[in-house]
Amino acid sequence: MSAGDRSSGTWDAVRLVAGREIVQRARTKSFVWTTVVLLVLIVAATVGASFVIGSEKTLRVGVTEQTASLAGAITATTESLGPRVEVDTVTDADGRARVADESLDALVVGTADDFSVVAKTTLDIDLTTALSVLDQQAALAAEIDALGGDPDTVSAAVASAALDVESLEPPPEVDGSQILAAYVVGILLFVALQTCGQMVAQGVVEEKTSRVVELLLATLRPWQLMTGKVAGIGAIGLAQVALLTGTGVAASSLLGLTDSISVDLGSTALWATTWFVVGFTMYALLFAALAALVSRQEEVASVTSPVLVLMMLPYIVGVSVAPWAPDNPLVAWLSYLPFTSPLIMPIRVALGAVPDWQVFAVLAGNLAVVPFLVWFSSRVYSNAVLRTGSRIKVRDAFKAA
Repeated sequence: MSAGDRSSGTWDAVRLVAGREIVQRARTKSFVWTTVVLLVLIVAATVGASFVIGSEKTLRVGVTEQTASLAGAITATTESLGPRVEVDTVTDADGRARVADESLDALVVGTADDFSVVAKTTLDIDLTTALSVLDQQAALAAEIDALGGDPDTVSAAVASAALDVESLEPPPEVDGSQILAAYVVGILLFVALQTCGQMVAQGVVEEKTSRVVELLLATLRPWQLMTGKVAGIGAIGLAQVALLTGTGVAASSLLGLTDSISVDLGSTALWATTWFVVGFTMYALLFAALAALVSRQEEVASVTSPVLVLMMLPYIVGVSVAPWAPDNPLVAWLSYLPFTSPLIMPIRVALGAVPDWQVFAVLAGNLAVVPFLVWFSSRVYSNAVLRTGSRIKVRDAFKAA
């Protein structure tokens, strides 16, 4: 047999194992229901984002004929704080009735130089700020006029005055859509990596417990069995992540969110999928090697707990700190390190807080670790998967001939 035939036979065996894993795992109820629940959550989050973005705060203010000259100033000052403003000219009695039935948020009465505000219970915080500024300006104008000055000239000079701030390290500008995308990406990747990693671990122990592994290893090499299992489950997980990210992008496009948000959904989805492949490869190899050390399903959780802790740390930092401080030193360093970067770097990408060259550099660093993981995991798996009984130490499995 030629070297080419042997190589073809080797990878045919890996493909057969991978195909078996895909068919077997894709039919499990837990995988199907997890995918359905995540799809529902993705669509619900997109609809919720559409509702929040589309529901711009609008304040309704009434002015009387005596205060109508303040309409422009009220609109400009309040809208500079964020909300939209609609100003109606009403009579005093009609305005008070509309404030009572909440069709107006406030009524400005009195005169342009000396006004007061009518509210049903408390005045909106933005209106309080805007009308307080106007009241202070009216008082200042009155004092300037009393001193013989020109209030309009002073007001124009005050309005044109602005503080110039030069930031040596300006923070990235992050809006609500980027924060939401960061949360979705972080949670999705954690759930997908943990679910698929546990599938690998449980599959290894199932075959070991049922002694199926002995039959399989009669015709396969241990590394072929492990590689096929990781590749098959990885293909299922990749399909799941691609389906969920594609659904999120499609739902956002259908609801018109892509025209009003600053997050790059295509790039975010592509990088999330890429980092899933890298993260799954690294974690799944460890899950497979560690699961081969035990012979009972009850021991899977304890033997794989170091890997779960390794996943939990970047996940917690990623969803609790990164969305609000993507350049935080802890966030930044965890996004550079192998094993933690697959769970944090996609979040920073969604937030637009990291340049492309840095993402590619970190990706290359993670890929450089994979050959070592393949060598280490294959050695531990090969030396432990046929040994039954009590739990085997990693050191013993690694040293065994």
